[in-house]
Amino acid sequence: MSDKLRFAPAFFVAIALAGCGGSSSSGGGTGVGSFSLAPAASSVSVALGASNNDTITVSEVSPFAGSVTLTASGLPSGVTAAFEANPTATTSGVTFAASSAATMGTFTVTVTAASGSLSASTTIALSVHAAETAFTGPFAWSSSGPLISALSPMIAVKDPSTVYYNNQWIIYASSDDASGNFNIEYLHFTDWSQANAAQPYYLSSTPGLSGLHTAPQVFYFSPQKQWYLIYQSEQPQYSTNSDPTQPQNWTPPQNFFASQPSTVSNWIDYWIICDSTDCYLFFCGDNGNFYRSSTSIQDFPNGFSTPVIVLSDPNQFNLFEADNVFKLTGMNLYLAVIECIGPTGNRFFRAFTAPSLDGDWTPLNNANTWATPFLGAENVTFAAGVTPWTADFSSGGLIPSYDETNQIDPSNLQFVFQGDNTEDFPSGTPYNMIPWQLGVATPN
Repeated sequence: MSDKLRFAPAFFVAIALAGCGGSSSSGGGTGVGSFSLAPAASSVSVALGASNNDTITVSEVSPFAGSVTLTASGLPSGVTAAFEANPTATTSGVTFAASSAATMGTFTVTVTAASGSLSASTTIALSVHAAETAFTGPFAWSSSGPLISALSPMIAVKDPSTVYYNNQWIIYASSDDASGNFNIEYLHFTDWSQANAAQPYYLSSTPGLSGLHTAPQVFYFSPQKQWYLIYQSEQPQYSTNSDPTQPQNWTPPQNFFASQPSTVSNWIDYWIICDSTDCYLFFCGDNGNFYRSSTSIQDFPNGFSTPVIVLSDPNQFNLFEADNVFKLTGMNLYLAVIECIGPTGNRFFRAFTAPSLDGDWTPLNNANTWATPFLGAENVTFAAGVTPWTADFSSGGLIPSYDETNQIDPSNLQFVFQGDNTEDFPSGTPYNMIPWQLGVATPN
């Protein structure tokens, strides 16, 4: 068993009073007084004549002091920020609009929240670029060496779900031991140079989360102001938490479905992404099928529809597993990447795009075959000084915003993957006995 965008008319900032402390953002924000800010995406791309969206969490320590006033500074010429009514303890929106004559480039925009004498700010890298261009291949990547390895008694770490939140990297990943026991581990660190020294917390220590749970996805669901962990327990399950850095507090597993739907012959590697009205559950089947189910934002996590097949291939290895779905910021486009098995037996990723989450998926040009993959041995080199260590680029994904919209900036891609050093195990080793390690690929 293996472990595993739609156009936004406004730059929307959801202010969620989370009732927890901590400093802020991936963009380098700081907390002052009794609350702090953290953006879901530390960088945002907006085209001339268009706008874009993000989510910012406000974490509060002391009792709420009243209404919050929001301001933005550092805007380039031709870009405006128009706020909705300032929030009390709910949400506020802001439209970042670039005129057709706006100054292009990347700018540091500071968003400040103030309430009486209390204030907090965070920064976002705002990229203003020419009108939307096509997102297409070919892609070329540079890989790090192994950055995270399994710690005994585990023999492998894989299926990473990675977000940046409150000035630190957060990873939930699968792990297994030599007896074939599965687990989910939590890691956090402030810089990738510290990654391999991070001490994992195993969710088998959390009440209700022992046993078969693997292939996680972690994200903040802003409508409910809580975090979700999605995982595979054969069928898709979820837990919730107010703070992803407290893995001991995840709730016991809950099912999305009462039983395996009759339309599904096999299911594996589950992924949630939402637009402004609905949430979608995507998954694969290790059999050439890519499935979709949906429910409304209001009903999530309940009410998912009967899954349907949205992509199919007679060769099961051409659509195998480890599916991830993202929204491309500043573009009327969603991206799905799916792990496949090439003619050499090595793992690689194909890519597909759709204009909406309920739309038709089409292969992405020059990013859809073994010879021209989205990510694979044929288009990855290794950074200077790094000894080539893997020909497999397997289960993992791009690093998105930490909220349910799963946004990625096409100009700032990072892909966390699992790889295997073939010198570390004999030929023919079963998949779950391979000592998988985690690395990061960035475009050349």
